[in-house]
Amino acid sequence: MTLQADLYFSFRSPYSYLAIGRYRDLAASHNIDIALRPVYPLAVRQPDFFERNHPNWLRYTLLDVVRVAQFEGIPFGPPRPDPIVQDMATRKIAEEQPHIRRITRLGQAAARSKYPSAKGLAFAHEAAQLIWGGAEGWNEGEHLSGAAERAGLDLAELDEEVAAQAEELDAEIAANQQELEAAGHWGVPTLVFGGEPFFGQDRIEMAKWRMEQKGLAKR
Repeated sequence: MTLQADLYFSFRSPYSYLAIGRYRDLAASHNIDIALRPVYPLAVRQPDFFERNHPNWLRYTLLDVVRVAQFEGIPFGPPRPDPIVQDMATRKIAEEQPHIRRITRLGQAAARSKYPSAKGLAFAHEAAQLIWGGAEGWNEGEHLSGAAERAGLDLAELDEEVAAQAEELDAEIAANQQELEAAGHWGVPTLVFGGEPFFGQDRIEMAKWRMEQKGLAKR
């Protein structure tokens, strides 16, 4: 029996990056099918979030994601460019957001049912490694085409789908967010298994524990 779960994920979230490789490994080694559910980050959904947040929030987050990466042995570096166009001095989010819209739509296209769900998870992981793994110009050259190829996908086909169906993809991404909130959370990364949300990169072992109670076994 193959179990089913949904992973709600943002390409701008460093914690999503720190989680997705471990969830990909879990899906590869155990009989669990994890479907990728991309969402837009808070910077798109709530552009004033950073302006009204506590000033220590950003400093603590930057400290924490680096040490989590070191602890887990995951390569980590600041995104170049940032998927979100933002003035870091004022925290103001730009109205035009070409990077995050393209990569999130690509992720949703990869996650659509015509592909095996493992490919959506793989594409998000491969692309996240480019964004958060220290690569420069992740959005240029052959970086994303290589990520798609490693996931068993074709970037040209995905880009064509994004260009032709941007509104439909955005509607699906918005539906992902609604499903996440209906499941009992709002942030990412959140794995939903059996209707139960597991929020954060530090809940992977607990999610696995719950799956084992429901019959999770190695492939």
